[in-house]
Order: sequence, then C-alpha cells, then structure tokens
Amino acid sequence: MTRAATAFLVRRDNLKTVIAGYPWFLDWGRDTLIVARGLLTAGWAEEVRQILQAFGRFEDAGTLPNLLRGEDASNRETTDAPLWFGVVCEEWAALAGASEPGRPGQILQQTPVDSRGRSLADVLQSIATGFIRGTPNGIRMDPASALVFSPSHFTWMDTNHPAGTPREGYPVEIQALWIRLLRQLVRLGLPAATLPWEQLAAQAEASFQKHFWLEDRGWYADVLLAPPGQPAASAIAQDALRSNALLPISLGLVQGEPARRTVAAAQRWLVVPGALRSLAPLPVSPPLPIHGAHGQLLNDPTHPYWGQYAGDEDTRRKPAYHNGTAWTWTFPHFCEALARAWDFAPTAVAAARAYLGSIDRLLADGCLGHLPELVDGDAPHTQRGCDAQAWSVTEALRVWRLLEMRADGPAPDHSPPA
Repeated sequence: MTRAATAFLVRRDNLKTVIAGYPWFLDWGRDTLIVARGLLTAGWAEEVRQILQAFGRFEDAGTLPNLLRGEDASNRETTDAPLWFGVVCEEWAALAGASEPGRPGQILQQTPVDSRGRSLADVLQSIATGFIRGTPNGIRMDPASALVFSPSHFTWMDTNHPAGTPREGYPVEIQALWIRLLRQLVRLGLPAATLPWEQLAAQAEASFQKHFWLEDRGWYADVLLAPPGQPAASAIAQDALRSNALLPISLGLVQGEPARRTVAAAQRWLVVPGALRSLAPLPVSPPLPIHGAHGQLLNDPTHPYWGQYAGDEDTRRKPAYHNGTAWTWTFPHFCEALARAWDFAPTAVAAARAYLGSIDRLLADGCLGHLPELVDGDAPHTQRGCDAQAWSVTEALRVWRLLEMRADGPAPDHSPPA
C-alpha cells in the first residue's frame, strides 16, 4: 500500500498535490486532504506540509477549492474540504511537534501559506470565521445550534444533474469535522470570531447528540434535511443508514453505546468484502426521489438502494453512485470505528484487522497492487469506477498502521486528543 500511494503524489509548481484516481481524476480538494492523512502515516510529513500550503493559499472567506484546474480554483462547491484541511493541519502539526509540548500550535502559526504572510493557523481561523458568518457559496453555521448548514451536493456524495444524494441541510460527517476544528482552535488559543471557540464546540456537540441520534433505529441520522436559512432544530432527520454515520466515531466524537450500536448496524447492512455500501438496503424516511434531466423519476424513493453501478451515466450510474454502491475509502473508517467503539480492546482490534484484511482480494484483482474506487453493493461485488483510487489505498494504510500499533502494545499514536 505504501508503494501504491507513491503513484498519486505529484508536483504542482514547486509544491505537492495528489491525483485522486487513475485514469480520469485530477487533484480534488477533499480527496487530496483525506489522502494526506495516509501520507503522514507513510512518513511523508514534508510532502503533506507542501499539500497544505498548496491548498491553503487558495483559502478565501472559509472556502477551499473543490477542484484545481491549473491555477483555476473557482470551483468551491465543497463543505468538507475546508474541514478536512483542519484535520490534516492538526495531525501534521501533532506529528511534527510530537517531542515538544505546545510545539504543534507554534508550528501551525509559523508555517506560511501565501505571499500575504498568512500562516496555516490563520487559514484555520479564517475557515471557522467564514463558516460562522456565512461563506459566499452558502455554507453557514446555524447560530441556535452551532451546527453547519451545507448546500446541495457539497459533500463527498456530490453527484448532481441529477442530484442523487443532495444532502442539503446538516450532514452528519460535516458536524463531526466542524466540532473537531472548533476543538483544535480551542487548543491553539486563536482569537474567536464571535463566541469563544470552546463554547461553540460544546454547543455543537450538545446539538449533535440531541438531533442526530435515532434511538429507534440504533444509528446516527445521515442528514438533517433543511433549505437554506432553516435552523437545525426544525430540520427533518433523514434515517437512511449510510457510511457517513461512522465518521463521528472514527474521528473521535462519539463513544460508548451509540458508537457500538452504529458499528453493529453498519456491520450488518453496509459491509461487503473490502468495501462499505454507501446506503443500506432498507426503506428510508423521508423518501429520496431522484429525477432525471427531463423530470422523470429514476428510482423507488422509499427504497432507493441500488446494488449495481453500471449502464447509462445519468439514469443508471448516478442514482447508484452513493445509494448502495460500495466504496473502498470508507471501509477503513468502519474498521477504525469498530476498534474505537470498543476502546481498542484486543478482540476489537483483532476483528478490525481481520475485516481490513479483506482488501487483499481487491489488491490482487483489477489494477494489480491498487484499490479500485468502487465495487457493486450486490454480489459478486464487481470492481467499478477508477481502477486505482488514491484515498482508498491511503486510508487503508493509515488504519492498518493504527491497528497494527494498537495490537503490538500501548504505544501512543499521533492522533490529537478527543
């Protein structure tokens, strides 16, 4: 996996970036930043610093590029890229300053990103301030709950025309990433835009637990559905079981019984060998209708699970892309969540390693030594999408190393404190 990861790291001018997948992707914001976490695991801290500088220089009013085309960074239709930027800053600084207390914060404040003299810490502060005040592209923190509103198709489930998974409102993983950023700002001691960062983090955490946990289903809602301007308190919880429900666990936000029940639900309904379904084959409420270019209904709105990613792009593949198709990059998050939900107990770590080991069949088929972007949600789980996907292999590497270390003994990892 370490060898495979080298195929995606490329030069952008005098810095580094990541090709998201072969044969047809370029450097996407969220993909590059998620990949950077695995690159840190592989020991490429200098390359990750360059990635942070390459993307940080484009930050503006809380936004980062969704996609780079040369120097064209105008596509900013992403809520998660700025938040993943925060996670990578946190983990890179923790690794770079691991030997000195207080050093990670100094590293972020001393690392420049552009000709204006801004540092990585300045970029983090600008991202949070932009979210609180509202970004030019429609991202905004709900002041009543401190949760973050995301426009349609601004998350990694970003198919549009047709919008197969619009997720307009308050997506579950966005809140986990947002709370993690707020916690980081508390530790950095940077000036707050409005209320103290610590107060906002506590408010957002309380709102998350109140509005997202579905006691009768035993997992976290995928999104609180709402149009722009509607508070989270009056939004409608979408009860679809998706892989996104695991990210609050793998990111360290959720522990205890809710975490274990969510992992158990994912284990039953989402796990396939080496990948994780993007939607469980269960009825959903509210319904999720997907309409084609001419207004025609493309799916069964109450049973939107689609088990095969094949056929015409707009009428067959897009409705399936995030509604049952299994992804390899989210599978390691299931394995990490499994271990974290049981506090890295030896049996949980062993089980997580056994699950993650099921990627071996994918490494040996298709593009040899690489992991594909997708497999079908239905058996025989045929490989689909990009033949070689960057975040798939780097996330598998990151979690494999984490589990390996936990299995070997109590040596600490470089993850920031929860």
